[in-house]
This record gives sequence, structure tokens and C-alpha cells, in this order.
Amino acid sequence: MLKKIANEEKYILFSILIIFVLGSLMHFIYDFTNQNIIVGLFAPVNESVWEHTKLGIVPLALWWGLFYIFKNKKCNMDKNKWFTSFLISLFTSIITIPMFFYFYTGAFGIENVFIDILIFFLSILLGQILGLHFYKYAKGINYKISILIFLFILITYGIFTFYPPKLPIFKDASTETYGVNKT
Repeated sequence: MLKKIANEEKYILFSILIIFVLGSLMHFIYDFTNQNIIVGLFAPVNESVWEHTKLGIVPLALWWGLFYIFKNKKCNMDKNKWFTSFLISLFTSIITIPMFFYFYTGAFGIENVFIDILIFFLSILLGQILGLHFYKYAKGINYKISILIFLFILITYGIFTFYPPKLPIFKDASTETYGVNKT
């Protein structure tokens, strides 16, 4: 049992770098695909804080999902704990991006792309560490509920991509627009 946890721990910690690189590439994929609407559902469509929370969603889902598919037989993972841990990691990453961004811009009155990159890295780092901690020490909810919650998150992001509320978190400060429709 200890070897299994140590093996999964090693992979989860190593995944931080992979998720960070994939998430960083997600920043450019919408424009690279000539602003493909389908891609815009999963990748940032503007420079708003909200859209930047999308950076980790696909890489986190891919990593946690593919790891489960390819390593479950070898590691005999608890799928309820695994998919709940994914949600913990995802929520942590989504929440910490705006928290850190608004803290440093509000407290210091600056915006800096290198700090924004660091914030993304820290959000992934914290998410993965909390996800790992949860997997090691908690029970988890039914994996089907976790998957439904994740699908709800995806649908919410899709709706807000096209119909964002007129709130500062959804506003692209450089263009003064909201969402993919640029309204």
C-alpha cells in the first residue's frame, strides 16, 4: 500500500510541470486555430481573468483521466477518491488564479505577465498538492457524481464563453469586451 501511494505521489508531483506546460500552450490555441468556436469552449478567448482560469481545465482533466485509464490496473486506484481528488485539484486551480491575481494587482497596483505566469504555476502546484493530499487521506464521493460536477463546470464555462456576466472578472481589460462575442 505504501509503495502504491508513493508511486502515485511521484506521478502527481511530476504532473505539475506537464500540466503547466500544456496549460501555457492553451493560452495560444484559440488564436492558433483561427478562433475556432469549439476550441474557445476550452481555451481562453480573451485576456479576462475568467478566461485564464480555463488554462488548467483541459490539461488537468487529461492528466487525471488518462492516468486513471492507463495506471488503474497496475495501481488498483480507488476511483471515488481519484475523481474527487481531480475535482479538488481543479477547483483549487480555478479559484486561486483570480484570488492571486486580484491580490497582487489590488495590493500593489501593478500587472505583470511574469507574475501572471507564476500565478498559473502556483495554482497548478497547489491544486495538485491538495488533490494528492485528498487522495491519500480522504474517502471521496461517488465517481459518477464527480464526473457530473465536472460536466457541469464544462457547461458553465461554455455558457460564460458566449454569455458572460458584465462583471470585472469576465472583462478583457485590454479591449474592454466580454466573452467570445466581444460585446
